[in-house]
Amino acid sequence: MQKKLDFPFTKDKLKELHAGDSVLITGTIYTARDEAHIRMLEEYDKGKALPLPIENALIYYVGPSPAKPGQVIGAAGPTSSYRMDPFAPRLLEMGMAGMIGKGPRSRGVVEAIKRFGGIYFAAIGGAGALISKSIKKAELIAYEDLQTEAIRKLEVVDFPAIVAVDPEGNDLYEE
Repeated sequence: MQKKLDFPFTKDKLKELHAGDSVLITGTIYTARDEAHIRMLEEYDKGKALPLPIENALIYYVGPSPAKPGQVIGAAGPTSSYRMDPFAPRLLEMGMAGMIGKGPRSRGVVEAIKRFGGIYFAAIGGAGALISKSIKKAELIAYEDLQTEAIRKLEVVDFPAIVAVDPEGNDLYEE
């Protein structure tokens, strides 16, 4: 049975989720990959505000393909999450609720998820066209020069994912 989640989602609600749960996410999520993470944290360290509201945010590791006429977004399959492992603990500490990507996370990220009450969802790799159907609106909000790696604000309805690491640190990839 799939659980329905509406984001933004408070960290207290995340405690109800467990590794292996199948979920359908509805609400606002943000996209960011390697280069966007590097830039936003470098700018933050120089005193600039983050380009997205990090408190209770959910970041999807994706570099969508360009939208075809009549589409909101192109194929939007998940990126390998390990590439964001250097940045995830800091963003979790800053209040980020969680991440969506594919593949296992480092021990440091799993420990940060547990320490800060976050969550990591796995999306289905190779299903970018299918996933894009759950994206109802896409708005570029930062770093347009990064093209597919730019930060976008997405409105999603019934975005399919699986809890890969829950707030207790239970890791589906380890079980």
